Amino acid sequence: MYTIGYDIGSSSVKAALFDTSDGSCITSAYSPDDEMTISALQSGWAEQNPEMWWQHLKNATKKMFSGKHIDKKNIKVIGISYQMHGLVAVDKEHNVLRPAIIWCDSRAVETGNSIFKELGAEKCLLSLLNSPGNFTASKLKWVKDNEPKLFEKIHKIMLPGDYIAMRMTGDVQTTIPGLSEGIFWDFRNNSISDMLLNHLGIPKTMLPEIIPTFSDQGTLLKSVSDELGLPYGLKVSYRAGDQPNNAFSVNVLEPGEVAATAGTSGVIYGVTDQVKYDPESRVNSFAHVNYAEKDPRIGVLLCINGTGILNSWLKKNVADKGTGYEEMNKIASGVSAGSDGLLIYPFGNGAERVLNNRDFGSIIKNLNFNIHHKAHLFRAAQEGIAFSLKYGMDIMKETGIKTEFIRAGKTNMFLSDLFSQTLATLTGAVIELYNTDGSLGAARGAAIGAGLFGSPKEAFTGLKIVGRIEPDTKIKSQIHDAFEMWKKYLLKNMNCL
Repeated sequence: MYTIGYDIGSSSVKAALFDTSDGSCITSAYSPDDEMTISALQSGWAEQNPEMWWQHLKNATKKMFSGKHIDKKNIKVIGISYQMHGLVAVDKEHNVLRPAIIWCDSRAVETGNSIFKELGAEKCLLSLLNSPGNFTASKLKWVKDNEPKLFEKIHKIMLPGDYIAMRMTGDVQTTIPGLSEGIFWDFRNNSISDMLLNHLGIPKTMLPEIIPTFSDQGTLLKSVSDELGLPYGLKVSYRAGDQPNNAFSVNVLEPGEVAATAGTSGVIYGVTDQVKYDPESRVNSFAHVNYAEKDPRIGVLLCINGTGILNSWLKKNVADKGTGYEEMNKIASGVSAGSDGLLIYPFGNGAERVLNNRDFGSIIKNLNFNIHHKAHLFRAAQEGIAFSLKYGMDIMKETGIKTEFIRAGKTNMFLSDLFSQTLATLTGAVIELYNTDGSLGAARGAAIGAGLFGSPKEAFTGLKIVGRIEPDTKIKSQIHDAFEMWKKYLLKNMNCL
């Protein structure tokens, strides 16, 4: 039997076909070949048209089966992973009313700060575990305040994955983890937060119906089956935000386990059974995919918006035409650890939560025209990404998340030995790389949701370690010295903002 997993990112949509018999990936594809457009009509804004996600989902599905001889009758269910914290608004006919305000959009920062102040920090943190920040609830309040006529037309609001599921099944639904990532969930009362909705003047009916993360979440419409070239009768049986799903994809489900990703953004995600929070909301606590009121599993998430997108920017604007990431990594490896004093701050993709929701901007520091060249930029960028993750991981320790071992899929920035080695050496953690990604995680989740495995443990048959990175004592002092320089300058300038 097969399941399909879709990973709806802000850069691309990936699809994977998963074989439940041996836990292998039969085939996969992504669309577009480059990266999806993010529209920024004003500084700090970030929007995407949900229709674009759907078109690329169709393209990825078509590419996945192209030239393959697969009996589609053996496909049983679909799982969805999606970019977190976005806002999709639809009317009663399920028409999208405006472009989606996506995860890295910063326009609602001040709105969230005002809500936090008005409700009170203690009340927010005890109930919501977070400041409203620029998460989905704050984005919705921004729409209410700035686009009142459009707000009046809203029938339902959704997260990006909820929208994709709606396009597939016609049902408007979400999950408790989804509501928590939007800052709509009250952990003290284990319910939608009336406190927040009443304060914002948001009717509860605007939120979707709640369904379990692993469950029967609706059947593909006949028209959608025809559109995607998939068998009629397929069900959606799993949905989760990309970071909880990425953790799930490497079997990070229990307290003390830690996962990492480094795509457009970079994330360290640790699981705890304690309902804890960072008092400054620099790292955020959400319900994990296996959250239950009586047996809580909380995912503590550190997110750095500007990680892989920095590497992508260098590829487009600095690397020679035709140079790929693998070649960039080789070029960067020709420079010694510490990049001969060159420092890069990867904060150029919107307000960073770890910097108290400030839009710090990316900075290249200590550039010397007589010493540094292209290779230094490539290496300093990867080191700067590792430095930013280390900075956030030190904050995570305050919530009880330790990082002696980190699990990650061998994908995106973790394809770079230089980046992986730098992160392992800097943090002292052993990094284990696995043969998986977000789309395969979604496919595994779908199989669990449909009851195709006797236990969740069986779903991870076929999950294998394909790389193990130990800290490198030879470069430890150079890396740590560079990090201390990097952090000193960051803290000095943060205090000046």
